[in-house]
Amino acid sequence: MIVGAMLVLVLLGSLLTWGARHYALRRQLLDQPGERRSHRIATPRGGGIAIVLTVLLAALVAMVRFPAMAPTLAVFCAGLLLVAGIGWWDDHRPLPALRRLVVHLLAAALLGMLVWQASGNLLQAVLLFLVAAALVNFWNFMDGINGIAASQSLVAALGFAAVLPLPAALAALVLAAACLGFLPFNFPRARIFMGDVGSGALGYLMASLLALASVVTDISWLALLLPLSVFIVDAGFTLLTRMLSGQRWMEAHTQHLYQRAVKAGLSHARVTGVYILLGLVASAMLLASAAFAPLQQSAIAVAWGTLLACLWGVLRLRLHNY
Repeated sequence: MIVGAMLVLVLLGSLLTWGARHYALRRQLLDQPGERRSHRIATPRGGGIAIVLTVLLAALVAMVRFPAMAPTLAVFCAGLLLVAGIGWWDDHRPLPALRRLVVHLLAAALLGMLVWQASGNLLQAVLLFLVAAALVNFWNFMDGINGIAASQSLVAALGFAAVLPLPAALAALVLAAACLGFLPFNFPRARIFMGDVGSGALGYLMASLLALASVVTDISWLALLLPLSVFIVDAGFTLLTRMLSGQRWMEAHTQHLYQRAVKAGLSHARVTGVYILLGLVASAMLLASAAFAPLQQSAIAVAWGTLLACLWGVLRLRLHNY
Protein backbone atom coordinates (compact mmCIF):
# COMPACT_ATOMS: atom_id res chain seq x y z
CA MET A 1 0.00 0.00 0.00
CA ILE A 2 2.80 2.42 0.89
CA VAL A 3 4.67 1.63 -2.33
CA GLY A 4 1.51 2.23 -4.36
CA ALA A 5 0.89 5.56 -2.64
CA MET A 6 4.46 6.68 -3.31
CA LEU A 7 4.15 5.76 -6.99
CA VAL A 8 0.99 7.84 -7.21
CA LEU A 9 2.85 10.80 -5.68
CA VAL A 10 5.72 10.38 -8.15
CA LEU A 11 3.24 10.44 -11.02
CA LEU A 12 1.44 13.43 -9.54
CA GLY A 13 4.73 15.29 -9.16
CA SER A 14 5.57 14.61 -12.81
CA LEU A 15 2.16 15.75 -14.06
CA LEU A 16 2.33 18.93 -11.99
CA THR A 17 5.85 19.65 -13.26
CA TRP A 18 4.66 19.18 -16.82
CA GLY A 19 1.85 21.64 -16.12
CA ALA A 20 4.25 24.12 -14.48
CA ARG A 21 6.50 24.01 -17.55
CA HIS A 22 3.66 24.86 -19.91
CA TYR A 23 2.51 27.62 -17.57
CA ALA A 24 6.04 29.10 -17.49
CA LEU A 25 6.31 28.99 -21.28
CA ARG A 26 2.96 30.76 -21.69
CA ARG A 27 3.91 33.44 -19.16
CA GLN A 28 7.47 33.73 -20.51
CA LEU A 29 8.93 32.96 -17.08
CA LEU A 30 12.41 32.20 -18.36
CA ASP A 31 15.84 32.24 -16.78
CA GLN A 32 18.15 33.88 -19.28
CA PRO A 33 21.86 32.95 -19.56
CA GLY A 34 24.27 35.45 -18.05
CA GLU A 35 27.49 36.04 -16.19
CA ARG A 36 25.92 34.92 -12.91
CA ARG A 37 24.24 31.85 -14.41
CA SER A 38 25.53 28.35 -15.10
CA HIS A 39 23.26 27.58 -18.07
CA ARG A 40 23.56 28.62 -21.71
CA ILE A 41 19.99 28.69 -23.01
CA ALA A 42 16.80 30.37 -21.79
CA THR A 43 14.93 27.88 -19.61
CA PRO A 44 11.49 28.00 -17.95
CA ARG A 45 11.49 28.36 -14.17
CA GLY A 46 9.07 27.66 -11.34
CA GLY A 47 8.85 23.88 -11.66
CA GLY A 48 9.41 23.46 -7.94
CA ILE A 49 5.76 24.38 -7.39
CA ALA A 50 5.03 20.75 -8.33
CA ILE A 51 6.99 19.48 -5.32
CA VAL A 52 5.22 21.95 -3.04
CA LEU A 53 1.74 21.01 -4.26
CA THR A 54 2.48 17.28 -4.02
CA VAL A 55 3.62 17.64 -0.41
CA LEU A 56 0.65 19.85 0.48
CA LEU A 57 -1.80 17.33 -1.00
CA ALA A 58 -0.17 14.53 1.00
CA ALA A 59 -0.41 16.68 4.15
CA LEU A 60 -4.12 17.27 3.56
CA VAL A 61 -4.68 13.54 3.18
CA ALA A 62 -2.75 12.97 6.41
CA MET A 63 -4.95 15.53 8.21
CA VAL A 64 -8.03 13.54 7.23
CA ARG A 65 -6.41 10.19 8.00
CA PHE A 66 -4.90 11.28 11.33
CA PRO A 67 -7.13 14.05 12.78
CA ALA A 68 -5.01 14.36 15.92
CA MET A 69 -2.11 15.54 13.77
CA ALA A 70 -4.17 18.16 11.93
CA PRO A 71 -3.13 21.21 14.04
CA THR A 72 0.58 20.37 13.72
CA LEU A 73 0.27 19.70 10.01
CA ALA A 74 -1.65 22.95 9.54
CA VAL A 75 1.21 24.96 11.09
CA PHE A 76 3.72 23.06 8.96
CA CYS A 77 1.67 23.80 5.82
CA ALA A 78 1.43 27.47 6.76
CA GLY A 79 5.22 27.71 6.92
CA LEU A 80 5.59 25.88 3.63
CA LEU A 81 3.08 28.19 1.97
CA LEU A 82 4.94 31.24 3.28
CA VAL A 83 8.28 30.12 1.84
CA ALA A 84 6.84 28.82 -1.42
CA GLY A 85 4.56 31.82 -1.78
CA ILE A 86 7.32 34.40 -1.47
CA GLY A 87 9.41 32.31 -3.85
CA TRP A 88 6.57 32.12 -6.38
CA TRP A 89 6.18 35.88 -6.17
CA ASP A 90 9.92 36.35 -6.63
CA ASP A 91 9.89 34.06 -9.68
CA HIS A 92 7.28 36.33 -11.28
CA ARG A 93 8.51 39.69 -10.01
CA PRO A 94 11.90 39.86 -8.24
CA LEU A 95 11.70 41.04 -4.63
CA PRO A 96 14.28 42.66 -2.33
CA ALA A 97 16.36 40.09 -0.47
CA LEU A 98 15.42 41.53 2.93
CA ARG A 99 11.70 41.05 2.28
CA ARG A 100 12.27 37.41 1.37
CA LEU A 101 14.42 36.91 4.46
CA VAL A 102 11.70 38.24 6.78
CA VAL A 103 9.23 35.70 5.40
CA HIS A 104 11.81 32.92 5.74
CA LEU A 105 12.37 33.86 9.37
CA LEU A 106 8.64 33.78 10.04
CA ALA A 107 8.33 30.30 8.53
CA ALA A 108 11.36 29.14 10.52
CA ALA A 109 9.73 30.51 13.68
CA LEU A 110 6.65 28.37 13.02
CA LEU A 111 8.83 25.26 12.85
CA GLY A 112 10.60 26.32 16.02
CA MET A 113 7.25 26.69 17.78
CA LEU A 114 6.27 23.16 16.74
CA VAL A 115 9.52 21.77 18.14
CA TRP A 116 9.05 23.70 21.39
CA GLN A 117 5.51 22.40 21.74
CA ALA A 118 6.54 18.80 21.03
CA SER A 119 9.74 18.69 23.08
CA GLY A 120 9.28 21.38 25.71
CA ASN A 121 12.90 22.36 25.04
CA LEU A 122 13.27 26.06 24.23
CA LEU A 123 16.96 25.74 23.33
CA GLN A 124 16.17 23.00 20.83
CA ALA A 125 13.42 25.16 19.33
CA VAL A 126 15.74 28.17 18.96
CA LEU A 127 18.40 25.98 17.37
CA LEU A 128 15.87 24.60 14.90
CA PHE A 129 14.72 28.15 14.07
CA LEU A 130 18.27 29.19 13.20
CA VAL A 131 19.01 26.05 11.21
CA ALA A 132 15.70 26.29 9.32
CA ALA A 133 16.34 29.89 8.30
CA ALA A 134 19.81 28.88 7.09
CA LEU A 135 18.59 25.81 5.16
CA VAL A 136 15.92 27.75 3.28
CA ASN A 137 18.61 30.09 1.97
CA PHE A 138 21.27 27.40 1.51
CA TRP A 139 18.99 25.36 -0.75
CA ASN A 140 18.25 28.51 -2.72
CA PHE A 141 21.97 29.22 -3.09
CA MET A 142 22.72 25.64 -4.16
CA ASP A 143 20.04 25.43 -6.85
CA GLY A 144 22.33 26.50 -9.68
CA ILE A 145 22.87 23.52 -12.00
CA ASN A 146 20.72 20.75 -13.39
CA GLY A 147 19.29 18.37 -10.81
CA ILE A 148 21.52 19.27 -7.88
CA ALA A 149 18.90 20.63 -5.43
CA ALA A 150 16.18 18.06 -6.14
CA SER A 151 18.58 15.09 -6.15
CA GLN A 152 20.24 16.15 -2.91
CA SER A 153 16.80 16.57 -1.31
CA LEU A 154 15.79 13.11 -2.56
CA VAL A 155 18.91 11.51 -1.07
CA ALA A 156 18.56 13.39 2.23
CA ALA A 157 14.87 12.48 2.50
CA LEU A 158 15.70 8.81 2.04
CA GLY A 159 18.37 9.15 4.72
CA PHE A 160 15.84 10.55 7.18
CA ALA A 161 13.27 7.91 6.19
CA ALA A 162 15.78 5.19 7.08
CA VAL A 163 16.06 6.35 10.72
CA LEU A 164 12.53 7.65 11.37
CA PRO A 165 9.93 5.29 12.84
CA LEU A 166 6.57 4.82 11.16
CA PRO A 167 4.41 6.77 10.52
CA ALA A 168 6.93 9.65 10.73
CA ALA A 169 9.04 8.03 8.01
CA LEU A 170 6.15 8.55 5.59
CA ALA A 171 6.79 12.30 5.66
CA ALA A 172 10.30 11.75 4.33
CA LEU A 173 9.08 9.26 1.71
CA VAL A 174 6.47 11.76 0.49
CA LEU A 175 9.17 14.35 -0.10
CA ALA A 176 11.38 11.79 -1.83
CA ALA A 177 8.51 10.84 -4.15
CA ALA A 178 7.75 14.48 -4.97
CA CYS A 179 11.41 15.12 -5.85
CA LEU A 180 11.55 11.96 -7.95
CA GLY A 181 8.56 13.16 -9.95
CA PHE A 182 10.26 16.48 -10.68
CA LEU A 183 13.77 15.23 -11.49
CA PRO A 184 13.20 13.85 -15.03
CA PHE A 185 12.29 17.40 -16.13
CA ASN A 186 15.43 18.86 -14.56
CA PHE A 187 18.15 16.24 -14.92
CA PRO A 188 20.32 15.44 -16.81
CA ARG A 189 18.85 18.00 -19.24
CA ALA A 190 16.85 20.84 -17.73
CA ARG A 191 13.51 21.41 -19.42
CA ILE A 192 12.48 23.53 -16.44
CA PHE A 193 14.26 24.97 -13.44
CA MET A 194 12.98 24.70 -9.90
CA GLY A 195 12.83 28.44 -9.29
CA ASP A 196 12.76 30.14 -5.89
CA VAL A 197 9.34 28.63 -5.24
CA GLY A 198 10.97 25.20 -5.16
CA SER A 199 14.47 25.77 -3.83
CA GLY A 200 13.39 27.72 -0.75
CA ALA A 201 10.56 25.28 -0.12
CA LEU A 202 12.98 22.34 -0.26
CA GLY A 203 15.17 24.01 2.35
CA TYR A 204 12.10 24.42 4.56
CA LEU A 205 11.13 20.78 3.99
CA MET A 206 14.64 19.63 4.90
CA ALA A 207 14.37 21.64 8.11
CA SER A 208 10.96 20.06 8.77
CA LEU A 209 12.41 16.55 8.50
CA LEU A 210 15.25 17.59 10.79
CA ALA A 211 12.71 18.96 13.28
CA LEU A 212 10.67 15.76 13.12
CA ALA A 213 13.71 13.55 13.63
CA SER A 214 14.93 15.67 16.54
CA VAL A 215 11.62 15.11 18.32
CA VAL A 216 10.82 11.45 17.59
CA THR A 217 14.35 9.94 17.74
CA ASP A 218 17.23 10.01 20.21
CA ILE A 219 19.82 10.66 17.50
CA SER A 220 22.13 13.57 18.26
CA TRP A 221 21.60 16.88 16.48
CA LEU A 222 24.99 16.78 14.80
CA ALA A 223 24.30 13.33 13.39
CA LEU A 224 20.92 14.47 12.08
CA LEU A 225 22.74 17.12 10.03
CA LEU A 226 24.65 14.42 8.13
CA PRO A 227 22.19 14.09 5.19
CA LEU A 228 22.31 17.89 4.78
CA SER A 229 26.06 18.23 5.24
CA VAL A 230 27.11 18.44 1.58
CA PHE A 231 25.01 21.55 0.95
CA ILE A 232 25.76 23.01 4.38
CA VAL A 233 29.51 22.87 3.76
CA ASP A 234 29.48 24.26 0.22
CA ALA A 235 26.88 26.96 0.90
CA GLY A 236 28.16 27.78 4.38
CA PHE A 237 31.85 28.15 3.55
CA THR A 238 31.14 30.01 0.32
CA LEU A 239 28.87 32.40 2.18
CA LEU A 240 31.49 32.89 4.89
CA THR A 241 34.25 33.71 2.37
CA ARG A 242 32.00 36.20 0.59
CA MET A 243 31.09 37.92 3.84
CA LEU A 244 34.71 38.08 5.03
CA SER A 245 35.80 39.56 1.71
CA GLY A 246 33.15 42.28 1.93
CA GLN A 247 31.03 41.07 -0.99
CA ARG A 248 27.25 41.47 -1.08
CA TRP A 249 26.50 37.90 -0.06
CA MET A 250 22.79 37.94 -0.97
CA GLU A 251 23.47 38.73 -4.62
CA ALA A 252 23.47 36.00 -7.26
CA HIS A 253 26.92 34.65 -8.09
CA THR A 254 28.79 31.60 -9.38
CA GLN A 255 31.34 31.13 -6.61
CA HIS A 256 30.02 27.94 -5.03
CA LEU A 257 32.27 24.96 -5.50
CA TYR A 258 29.79 23.18 -7.76
CA GLN A 259 29.54 26.29 -9.97
CA ARG A 260 33.30 26.66 -10.19
CA ALA A 261 33.54 23.00 -11.23
CA VAL A 262 31.09 23.62 -14.07
CA LYS A 263 32.98 26.73 -15.18
CA ALA A 264 36.16 24.62 -15.17
CA GLY A 265 34.62 22.40 -17.83
CA LEU A 266 32.82 19.60 -15.94
CA SER A 267 29.29 18.79 -17.08
CA HIS A 268 26.24 19.49 -14.92
CA ALA A 269 25.52 15.75 -14.82
CA ARG A 270 28.99 14.88 -13.58
CA VAL A 271 29.07 17.52 -10.86
CA THR A 272 25.56 16.66 -9.69
CA GLY A 273 26.55 12.99 -9.71
CA VAL A 274 29.47 13.69 -7.37
CA TYR A 275 27.18 15.56 -4.99
CA ILE A 276 24.67 12.68 -5.11
CA LEU A 277 27.43 10.23 -4.22
CA LEU A 278 28.57 12.37 -1.29
CA GLY A 279 24.97 12.73 -0.14
CA LEU A 280 24.46 8.96 -0.26
CA VAL A 281 27.58 8.41 1.83
CA ALA A 282 26.42 11.01 4.36
CA SER A 283 22.94 9.47 4.61
CA ALA A 284 24.44 5.99 4.99
CA MET A 285 26.59 7.33 7.82
CA LEU A 286 23.47 8.63 9.57
CA LEU A 287 21.89 5.17 9.36
CA ALA A 288 25.07 3.48 10.58
CA SER A 289 25.60 5.96 13.43
CA ALA A 290 22.05 5.46 14.74
CA ALA A 291 23.24 2.28 16.48
CA PHE A 292 25.80 4.19 18.58
CA ALA A 293 25.50 6.38 21.66
CA PRO A 294 24.79 10.12 21.09
CA LEU A 295 28.37 11.15 21.89
CA GLN A 296 29.73 8.69 19.33
CA GLN A 297 27.15 9.86 16.80
CA SER A 298 28.32 13.43 17.25
CA ALA A 299 31.96 12.38 16.85
CA ILE A 300 31.15 10.64 13.56
CA ALA A 301 29.31 13.73 12.32
CA VAL A 302 32.18 16.05 13.29
CA ALA A 303 34.70 13.77 11.56
CA TRP A 304 32.61 13.71 8.37
CA GLY A 305 32.05 17.46 8.46
CA THR A 306 35.79 18.05 8.91
CA LEU A 307 36.54 15.77 5.95
CA LEU A 308 34.03 17.63 3.78
CA ALA A 309 35.43 21.00 4.84
CA CYS A 310 38.97 19.92 3.97
CA LEU A 311 37.78 18.58 0.62
CA TRP A 312 35.99 21.88 -0.04
CA GLY A 313 39.12 23.86 0.81
CA VAL A 314 41.42 21.78 -1.40
CA LEU A 315 39.08 21.90 -4.40
CA ARG A 316 38.44 25.58 -3.87
CA LEU A 317 42.18 26.24 -4.18
CA ARG A 318 42.41 24.12 -7.31
CA LEU A 319 39.48 25.97 -8.87
CA HIS A 320 40.36 29.45 -7.62
CA ASN A 321 40.80 30.79 -11.18
CA TYR A 322 37.20 29.95 -12.15
